[in-house]
Amino acid sequence: MKQTTIKKAVSVSGVGLHTGQEVTMTFNPAPENHGIKFQRVDMPGKPIIDADVDNVTDLSRGTTLEQNGGKVSTVEHVMASLAGMEIDNCLIHMNADETPIMDGSAQYFIKALKETGVKELSAEREYFSIPSNIYYTEDERQVEMIAMPLDDYRLTVMVDYNSPVLGSQHASITSLKEFENEISSCRTFCFLHELEMLYNNNLIRGGDLNNAIVIVDRVIQDDELEHLAKMFNKPKVEVKKEGILNNVDLRFHNEPARHKLLDLIGDLALIGVPIKAQIMAARPGHAANVAFGKKIKAVIKKARSSINIPRYDPNKPPLYNTVEISKMLPHKYPMLLVDKILEMGKNHIIGLKNVTMNEPFFQGHFPNNPVMPGVLIIEAMAQAGGVLVLSQVDDPENYNTLFMKIDNAKFKDKVLPGDTLVFRLDLIAPVRRGVCLMKGTAFVGDKIVCEAELMAQVAKK
Repeated sequence: MKQTTIKKAVSVSGVGLHTGQEVTMTFNPAPENHGIKFQRVDMPGKPIIDADVDNVTDLSRGTTLEQNGGKVSTVEHVMASLAGMEIDNCLIHMNADETPIMDGSAQYFIKALKETGVKELSAEREYFSIPSNIYYTEDERQVEMIAMPLDDYRLTVMVDYNSPVLGSQHASITSLKEFENEISSCRTFCFLHELEMLYNNNLIRGGDLNNAIVIVDRVIQDDELEHLAKMFNKPKVEVKKEGILNNVDLRFHNEPARHKLLDLIGDLALIGVPIKAQIMAARPGHAANVAFGKKIKAVIKKARSSINIPRYDPNKPPLYNTVEISKMLPHKYPMLLVDKILEMGKNHIIGLKNVTMNEPFFQGHFPNNPVMPGVLIIEAMAQAGGVLVLSQVDDPENYNTLFMKIDNAKFKDKVLPGDTLVFRLDLIAPVRRGVCLMKGTAFVGDKIVCEAELMAQVAKK
């Protein structure tokens, strides 16, 4: 499967459920490996907020993301729509801090995304297959969630609120291809006793009896109905015999359970990686969904870090030795910082440097307590990445590689004389017009000592 984005920008306008603010949300195409990001175009600096479970800051009445001084709330229906359409890359412009509630479902977002169309990109979509059962429980709320290994993505939700009207319900899908017809039109719901509490706490200012199912689970007096009518600026509010406020017809007999499934899909999309698993959830909610998502993300992070640790076999001949690297790179002693290339693929390379006390920089960089300078670790990583790019041209000796940018550099441990540094560089995006963007990680044994995102320009001398 290839990664996807949308063909052209498309906008949706409405009001935020809790703020009541008018908002226009614009879905924009994005390049491969971009992921889903929100951008607050109404704020100074137009901060970008990654749709990442680690950026969730509030779960009181929906899922709120915050990063770089910007915030966007009630993102779950938008995220569910993108996941349901299997769109990997999108930049979403927002001119307010809450997504539009529309009719309380995801169907209007699906409609907009279908109108603009889905575009296939060249990079492959990278799935994560759940390796073994992952559990999450909350005893107080009787929440139980499990992700089980499966070569597909299936979800089942069960809800039980001890309500004579709602009863016990369940909903499931066996493929995201069912999302549009079976799940996307299902609206959010709440109980009557929650309405006034929400309103008094300055929430649901954009709420309307047409964008939520209100479940009446007790006897309600006429004066309460009159009060609710005033609250929502309605001439009259009624209760249907099945216990639903106003004459709102359910789109499915188990619409509340289906909406909980919609929320679960949206919240789990914040993991940032499409997963293959069987998900079963009893009594889920945003807080539980996000906590469960963080637990899954931790498993993914651990699995990927262990998979990507390069294994060095000193008995195996290198792909390139120091002499061959010297012919390819413009760097020479003492600035040639890569001794061997161990492995190289189309989009990755693994290199090695033996760090000895004879390095010239140890004469001045703490002679009595020698530590390899962090900037030289990054330089060594970049040189290994340069070999990957220059190996694809006929005359590498006629090119220079020049730094353009270093992002997200982290130094996690010291590198000392006697260490063997192993670098892994992965292309984040295809090389275009001589510009390459790579993620570099440096290891000593199983330990990450440095990581950074590197951008360089390959230019002819």
